[in-house]
Amino acid sequence: MSYVTPQDFARKMIDAGEAKIFMSTKDTLIRAYMAGAILALAAAFAVTVTVNTGNPLIGALLFPVGFCMLYLLGFDLLTGVFTLVPLALLNRRPGVTLNGMLRNWGLVFAGNFLGAMTVALFMAIIVTFGFSEEPNAVGQQIGHIGEGRTLGYAAHGAAGMLTLFIRAVMCNWMVSTGVVAAMMSTSVSGKVIAMWMPILVFFYMGFEHSIVNMFLFPSGLLLGGNFTIADYLIWNEIPTVLGNLVGGLTFVGAMIYATHHKTSPARPAEDPVTPIAVPAE
Repeated sequence: MSYVTPQDFARKMIDAGEAKIFMSTKDTLIRAYMAGAILALAAAFAVTVTVNTGNPLIGALLFPVGFCMLYLLGFDLLTGVFTLVPLALLNRRPGVTLNGMLRNWGLVFAGNFLGAMTVALFMAIIVTFGFSEEPNAVGQQIGHIGEGRTLGYAAHGAAGMLTLFIRAVMCNWMVSTGVVAAMMSTSVSGKVIAMWMPILVFFYMGFEHSIVNMFLFPSGLLLGGNFTIADYLIWNEIPTVLGNLVGGLTFVGAMIYATHHKTSPARPAEDPVTPIAVPAE
């Protein structure tokens, strides 16, 4: 499947981060919008499959189709740029600045949110027949997800906030592993296989993904979920964004950069131990 060595894909990660910083505002927003929309549609698909089959594993097995589509189409998620873009700054690429990195993050966040909100509105219309009746089973499930993953955390106070943050860290550890894994191959099939595994893990484990949540929680509010916008922001979206940043940058981007791009010199070989002659008695 045309395997790319770690040293080579580490360099590709830095190149990708640099390219995203210098991308035009128009292209950054369009690519982020489409990424948010496609991932939101994949989340809606996974929830629908789970409700119809009663088996969340099947929904998790099929969810990565959205991630694979958006990646192969060259669209950008906030979770991915959290991991890749700082590497270009760390590598001191010419013209790469902190302001440029923050600009990229802000534009991608805005585009992802608008794309996810578009699908949230469309799905709310679908599951309520244009808001003319109560949500169907899928709509009700989406509403309950929003309640459980805001008020559920809030009920545990600081322990709930810590749990939310760690779930967000673990999420982008897996998602960014999927982003990087796609660079390990030059074939479409190889990229898809490499991406599928970590994305399946994150979704089935119930980790917190900021862009998926940009769909689930606004959808829940549109469908009568028993939580508020403040609940969503304080007890989910903001801590999730921060956790995603820490998870992707720390456990994926920085680790690969440190060991595959800034490789330390090999340890010198030790001198063989010379046997000590023991005098005969």
